[in-house]
Amino acid sequence: MKLIVAVDPQWGIGCNGELLAMIPGDMKYFKEKTIGKVVVMGRGTFESLPGRKPLKDRINIVLTKRGQLDYEGIIICHSLAELFVALSKYKGDDVFIIGGESIYKQCMPYCSEAYITKIGKEYQANKHFPNLDNRQEWKCVEVGSLQSYKDIDFKFTIYKNLDQREWRKNDNVEDSRKG
Repeated sequence: MKLIVAVDPQWGIGCNGELLAMIPGDMKYFKEKTIGKVVVMGRGTFESLPGRKPLKDRINIVLTKRGQLDYEGIIICHSLAELFVALSKYKGDDVFIIGGESIYKQCMPYCSEAYITKIGKEYQANKHFPNLDNRQEWKCVEVGSLQSYKDIDFKFTIYKNLDQREWRKNDNVEDSRKG
């Protein structure tokens, strides 16, 4: 399992249900990484998608504490244990956690890699991603070249989880009902 996110210098990821910035290069990168894969998100992230429709050409799974959601084309899971059962039929490298804040925090220990787009401009954010530079279990293994879009500098980075938890055989998964 992997995760993908864009962060500002304070590791902010969103504000009031919106992304901090719409950067075409980052959107293209996200699509290239996740197309044909399984994407896991929280209810809020799903409901922020254009038209509240699943991402095309991907298997969309929503982790939520709410009852059934009335949307076509998504798989609903109500706990990490239920999510891991649903994911068991897919290759781990084909699974991407795509947000939001609560889902990232719940799933991060089980991810082998993190694809982080680092945005050079700071924004007002009320949702944040944990700062991987301050976590011993995460190591930055790749830093792409600096790119720009309008007045926004950004670069793609990849982190490896040196202490990844096993999610396929974990019978003691916390029954986390957030999202």
